Amino acid sequence: MNRSYETLDLRRDGGLLRLVLNRPHALNTLSKTLVDELHAVLDALHDDHSIRVVILRGAGRAFCAGLDLKETSAGTSAASGHETVAQGLRGQRRIAELAIKIHRLPQPFIAAINGPASGGGFALALASDIRIASESARMNAAFIRIGLSACDVGVSYFLPRIVGSSIASELLLTGDFIDASRALATGLVSRVVPEAELDRAAEEMAQRILRNSPLGVRLTKECLRYSVAALTLEAAIAMEDRNQILTTRTNDVKEGIAAFLEKREPKYEDA
Repeated sequence: MNRSYETLDLRRDGGLLRLVLNRPHALNTLSKTLVDELHAVLDALHDDHSIRVVILRGAGRAFCAGLDLKETSAGTSAASGHETVAQGLRGQRRIAELAIKIHRLPQPFIAAINGPASGGGFALALASDIRIASESARMNAAFIRIGLSACDVGVSYFLPRIVGSSIASELLLTGDFIDASRALATGLVSRVVPEAELDRAAEEMAQRILRNSPLGVRLTKECLRYSVAALTLEAAIAMEDRNQILTTRTNDVKEGIAAFLEKREPKYEDA
C-alpha cells in the first residue's frame, strides 16, 4: 500500500483510505494499468484491518467512463476479436473480479460519483456499499450500446437488487443514462449533493461509519452481503445471531456500553 501508482492516487487518514482513479485526461477509463493497480490495492486491503473505510472517487470531471476502448489489451478486449475465447475470458474475468473483491472486502466502500459512471465504472459504483452522487452524476450500462450484453462486471447482480427488476431491465435493455435526481428517487444512490460538496459528504459518511466498532462494521457488511442472497428469513437471522454472539465477546462491546452509559464517545480498539 506504500508503493506509488501510475493511475491511482491514495490518501490515507487514520482508518480512512481515499482511493482516487487518476486518469482524468481519459475520464478515468479502465486501462490495463489501472485494472492491475486496482487489483493490487484491493488485495492489500484484504488483510489490512487498520484501514476501515474506503472512499472511491474519480479525479477530474468523471467517476469512471468504463473500459478504455482505445487500449485493446485492457481486459475485456474480447470485443476486439484479436484473441482466442480462452484469452478473452481471462481478460473479461480480470475486470469482473474487481467488483467481486470490492463486494467481499471487509471495508465498506463509499462511491463518490461525479460526472459519468459508465460500463465498468457503473459496475464499480454498484459494487460499492454506499453511493453518493453529485448533481452532475450520470450512470449507464454502456456495454449494450457497443454491441455487447448489458450484463457485465456484476451489473446484472447488483442493479436489480438495488432498484428492482423493472427499472433494472429498463436501464440494461436501453443503455440509457440515469441522472442524479432519478438515481436518488429509485434508491440507486443515497444522497445527491452539489459538486463542490461531494468530497465533504463522502467524508462525513465515512466518519459516521468510523465511529462504530471495527468488528461490528466488518460483520455488518458481511451479514448484509449474505442476507441479500439468503433464501429464507431464518438463514438471515442465523447469520445475525452468530454476529451478535461474536461481538458480545469483545472488549469493544464493553467499551461501547460504558460510553453509552457515561454519555461519551467510545474509544474502540478492535479487541
